[in-house]
Amino acid sequence: MDLIHTIILAIVEGLTEFLPISSTAHMKIVDFLTNAKEDSFRNMFEVVIQLAAILAVVVLYWKKFFNFKNIHFYLMLLVAVIPALVFGALLKKHIDAALENMWVIATVMILGGFVLVFIDKIFKNNPIDDDTQISYGKAFKIGCFQVLSIIFPGLSRSAATIIGGLTQKLSRKEAAEFSFFLAVPTMIAASAKSFYDACKDNFMSLHNITDENTKVHLSDVFSGDNINTFLAGNNGLYLAVGCIVAFIVAMFAVKFFIDFLNKHGFKYFGIYRIIVGCFILFLLIKGK
Repeated sequence: MDLIHTIILAIVEGLTEFLPISSTAHMKIVDFLTNAKEDSFRNMFEVVIQLAAILAVVVLYWKKFFNFKNIHFYLMLLVAVIPALVFGALLKKHIDAALENMWVIATVMILGGFVLVFIDKIFKNNPIDDDTQISYGKAFKIGCFQVLSIIFPGLSRSAATIIGGLTQKLSRKEAAEFSFFLAVPTMIAASAKSFYDACKDNFMSLHNITDENTKVHLSDVFSGDNINTFLAGNNGLYLAVGCIVAFIVAMFAVKFFIDFLNKHGFKYFGIYRIIVGCFILFLLIKGK
């Protein structure tokens, strides 16, 4: 990685993490176009900038996240995140394999795009416009929609939860904001697991351990020597720049999304997904 590649990845992450257009698909496109090679630092980098993007939501909606009297808000998110935690653990091997299949990602991008094109016509004038009106049952059902984004990479966690919110009678704005809120516990959990995996892979690589079933102690995985290898050379600079860029871009992306959504709905995001999905298919066919 170099500084330009770092900034590009951070911009893509910040722009796409909360929009219903699949950050996974866009990161894969960047890799495809730049012939980027996956390594332990690259995996770590994606985890860190993803957390930086998530932090943007916490900052923008700090009154929600730090209103400790609103127990309903915390319990609602806890209930909603349970399906993703359970299925994420059970389907890890499927997820890892599917994430490498660009044909699947492209197809799901296109199909999800058609859903977004027509969804405004299907769900009109939904009455729920405040999270205090969201029952735990509705939160759980939205969480179940989030599982679809785990099973089908390219669907987009944001798109899945927004569609789930609309089916539960949430307004456009409330469905989008609930998707933002749910992203925080979901992505923190996913990032923690990815962080551990990246550190473990790095430790095994440094010590020439090839058997994936080899038991590695937690103290070794998070040892100072192991972590310091990620900061060698310019890596520390790349992480810092990536975090700052992803955070700032995500702040603007979230604010833009809400304003755009109120005026235009989801149709244009659907059209964009279809175009990007077709572009991925074109690259795949051309590359054969």
